[in-house]
Amino acid sequence: MCGICCVVDLRGAPAPESDVRAMMAVMRHRGPDDEGALVEGNVALGHVRLSIIDLSRAGRQPMFDESGRLAIVYNGEIYNYIELRCELEGKHQFRTRTDTEVLLAAYVEWGEAFLDRLNGMFAFLILDRRSGELFAARDRFGVKPLYYHLDGNRLVVASEIPPILGVLGQAAEAEEQAIFDFLTFNRTDHSEGTFFRGVRRLPAGCLMRVRGGEVTVRRWYDLRAHLGRAFSSPQEFRDCLADSVSLRLRSDVPVGVCLSGGLDSSSLVALLLRSHGLEKLSTFSAVYPPGDPADESAFIREFEGSGLDMHFTTPTAETLLADLDRFVAGHAEPIPSTSPYAQFKVMELAKGNVVVTLDGQGGDEQLAGYPYFYGAYFKELLTHLRWLTLGREMAAYLAKQRSLFGPLTMGFFLLGSRAQGRVRARALGYLRPEFAARGLIGSNLARDLYKASTLQDSLVNHFEHKLEHLLKWEDRNSMLFSLEARVPFLDYRLVEGTLSLTGDQIIRNGWTKWILREGMKGILPERIRLRRDKMGFETPQDAWFRTPVWREYVSDLLHSERFKQSPWVSAERCEALHRRHLAGKINAGKEIWKWVCLQRWQELLLRPKAAA
Repeated sequence: MCGICCVVDLRGAPAPESDVRAMMAVMRHRGPDDEGALVEGNVALGHVRLSIIDLSRAGRQPMFDESGRLAIVYNGEIYNYIELRCELEGKHQFRTRTDTEVLLAAYVEWGEAFLDRLNGMFAFLILDRRSGELFAARDRFGVKPLYYHLDGNRLVVASEIPPILGVLGQAAEAEEQAIFDFLTFNRTDHSEGTFFRGVRRLPAGCLMRVRGGEVTVRRWYDLRAHLGRAFSSPQEFRDCLADSVSLRLRSDVPVGVCLSGGLDSSSLVALLLRSHGLEKLSTFSAVYPPGDPADESAFIREFEGSGLDMHFTTPTAETLLADLDRFVAGHAEPIPSTSPYAQFKVMELAKGNVVVTLDGQGGDEQLAGYPYFYGAYFKELLTHLRWLTLGREMAAYLAKQRSLFGPLTMGFFLLGSRAQGRVRARALGYLRPEFAARGLIGSNLARDLYKASTLQDSLVNHFEHKLEHLLKWEDRNSMLFSLEARVPFLDYRLVEGTLSLTGDQIIRNGWTKWILREGMKGILPERIRLRRDKMGFETPQDAWFRTPVWREYVSDLLHSERFKQSPWVSAERCEALHRRHLAGKINAGKEIWKWVCLQRWQELLLRPKAAA
């Protein structure tokens, strides 16, 4: 896990090493162990290293192939690098034990097609020092980030946005459409755009080539094209997950697990305890006082007595306020809830105990873990005239969940995209009308995320338009503490086999994640295996924003001139919503947090540039 950056002068002028050195300094938290830079004509590469495999100086980057013609800077892990190395050893001489050298040799051997052979998370830049061509790519699902700015003069690339902003040396401008989708749909990272005008992300499963001043981007991996062979049984699913976990234990530094108490992260711990003779397995969890709705300690403690080295942290309203600027600035873009803050504190807890963490990210997107997926499945059954199954599943849902959320969500999914946007915008009530009107015209989120005819289609849409913001938050939270986060549920073999399943193999008898629950019988504690609620590193944000410290902070914010001048929200309507929240008439913690986060983001990442 590292930080990479690059500057290419598209006019052919020499690239300044000072730019990449400055970018490397901003990303030092991503790689505190080593660094390196290379300038070749109009291209400058930079790398900061967090040492995970082959901790020696031999792993320094940029790294060169045997001929010295190719240079690579790389962020991520190729989990099947041992198998690939065995396949390549007869044709290539290896000088290190790193996966970086294997990745470079695979590119030499197979060209662009080598991407299909990689099982891992990655973002890299490979420079052909003879031709000057630059080749970049991201992994299938976007676990590892890569951002870029492109104009007529230069291309600037980095693992994070702030290093790019520093090189541009101009006032950072907000991208209004991203702010609308953030406020209205609670979504970020669903398109190539970012919250900064002129800064884009290389999409997941895409590659970039720079030749003779021309920059082209295209997709190398299409998830829908790889669907077809579904798992034949829950046991086959479980075996694939177990193999994914085994691959992600490959490390020369300690590995631990972020344990929320939910089904996904608990399954990882259960498989590790069952299949691997680890001397010590450390787990890291966020817990709250007994009786708090966000507390999952009762489920986490199901593993007590299993030999785990369990660590706990308790985020509070006070710690959130104390960490506010570091948290917001570290993520660089607004976050629509305080849930990632719990993960932030868990990563802080893990630092000093391990260097690599595993967690259950991605399980909800492929196994319909969010409650609104019931609505997507009910819609499929209704529109495909499977009325008996619909009646049976709705009855089972109501009996288990005791909620109308699923049927109501089905109704929402049956609306047209524009109507869905209007419903969401009006439900907020605090957006300025002219801003909402512009945002509705420009937003494709409802169409991309909610317009699906089957549950499978809905899940694939989430992989393409929703998953990445969770992966970005995990990347930032872990890297802020110089940790590497690995996600076994996003092994491409597991994803392709799961998303090829029919809806009734994922949702059945009122249960989501049916195939996982069945596969983990006898392995996972029953209290966890049969959990009905969906949480996962949540926070009691509604209660937090009623505490004295946050009551005062938010009141000052709402009455400030800078907030009253917002072109996006009405301060008066926000204030009315805040009063109702304080009185306990509604729970508006998520909305309050979005106002706070958006305002601090403006002040920390936009205003200083403008003032300069």
